[in-house]
Amino acid sequence: MRDGRWRWLMPGMQVKRWLAFSSLGLLLALAGLWVALAGAPAQWLESLHRAIDEPIRQVATTPRAAQAMRWGVGGALILAGLGVWWWGLRRAWRTLVGILQPRASGRVWDVLSRYALMAHGKRVVVIGGGTGLSTMLRGIKRYTANIVAVVTVTDDGGSSGRLRHELGILPPGDIRNCLIALADAEGAMTALLQHRFKDTTGNLSGHSVGNLLIAAMTQIKGDFEQAVQEISKVLAIRGRVLPSTLTHVNLRAEMDDGACIEGETAIVEYPARIRRMHLTPPDVEPPQEALDAIRQADVVVLGPGSLFTSVIPNLLVPKIADALRATDALRVYVCNVMTQPGETDGFTASDHVRALEAHAGGRVCDYVLVNTAVPQPELMERYRASGQDLVLPDIDRIRQMGYKVITGNFISQTDYVRHDPHRLAEAILRLAK
Repeated sequence: MRDGRWRWLMPGMQVKRWLAFSSLGLLLALAGLWVALAGAPAQWLESLHRAIDEPIRQVATTPRAAQAMRWGVGGALILAGLGVWWWGLRRAWRTLVGILQPRASGRVWDVLSRYALMAHGKRVVVIGGGTGLSTMLRGIKRYTANIVAVVTVTDDGGSSGRLRHELGILPPGDIRNCLIALADAEGAMTALLQHRFKDTTGNLSGHSVGNLLIAAMTQIKGDFEQAVQEISKVLAIRGRVLPSTLTHVNLRAEMDDGACIEGETAIVEYPARIRRMHLTPPDVEPPQEALDAIRQADVVVLGPGSLFTSVIPNLLVPKIADALRATDALRVYVCNVMTQPGETDGFTASDHVRALEAHAGGRVCDYVLVNTAVPQPELMERYRASGQDLVLPDIDRIRQMGYKVITGNFISQTDYVRHDPHRLAEAILRLAK
């Protein structure tokens, strides 16, 4: 049917079996009633049969015509009964969907088929931090609900840094962005959680509601990971969000001029180029759920995001790097579109890949996704004025390093040049088919 109602019967929907099961239950109930009433319903059925059959025999001119009319009336009653049963079942499901998924839009069979197909989607792990990770998640969630986001917890600036130092919790900012990106329906709740207080005279100035909510839930539960799980339920997110470690860690960088700088904010602001990144303390443990997700994944995506402060910090957790090298999943690194001042000035795409290899202790991806589209000239001028430039897509050099390269136009151009989440997701999941 053109209206899509046959989606109920698509393979994998897990509807047909329950329709058959409910029908069997109805028959068993009728059989039980028959036994309990010692066959008394047979008398009622016989009376009903006579009431219907008598007019048929009066109208029919021959026995054959009477039999044909019986088949017609009987078939009509069967169809009417099935129609009433189906209509009632649909209305019940629609009510349940409205209660359990009040923000879901569309007809009930569209909603349920969408959720059923998402539940059978590819198992995808996305590793990173910052706005790049949330961008990737917004695209992936359109295709699967089997998503795990592994998020860096080294942020020490802004609202996250203040909550980290004042309350002793892990920085919640990147976690918050991922939760919102995976929310089933982004809207008013997103605006609320992203809202930052602008009272320049009070202690709330600069804090986002989402960060404060995570901090409050952490104090209620006494555990950061449980707090994230509870807020995930409130937002009805597709997938899970996990910190790359539950230990309080800091970034430390060796710079080209020999200096050692500690703290993400200080590293980005330091004028020399980054030579090597470290975690302090170095041998921290990741959540077991993160390792299990990487091992069981169909696809693992690294990035996009700040190379040295969003992507690489996750690889500095030893067991995460080990899991990435050992997994059978298809592994993709999404290279940034633009360079970042204080981190990747003058970097080409192959420079990004070399930095990943150096810090992960080996190869942790099979494919490198590189944007080859050039933004509009006025946008490029604006970026160059702030010390940023387009990452040179030196594709041949990446191939010489033994990687497969995915190229194309993966950018969205508004006031900023960023990855387009839907183009990214389509390109990556196309590999996993």
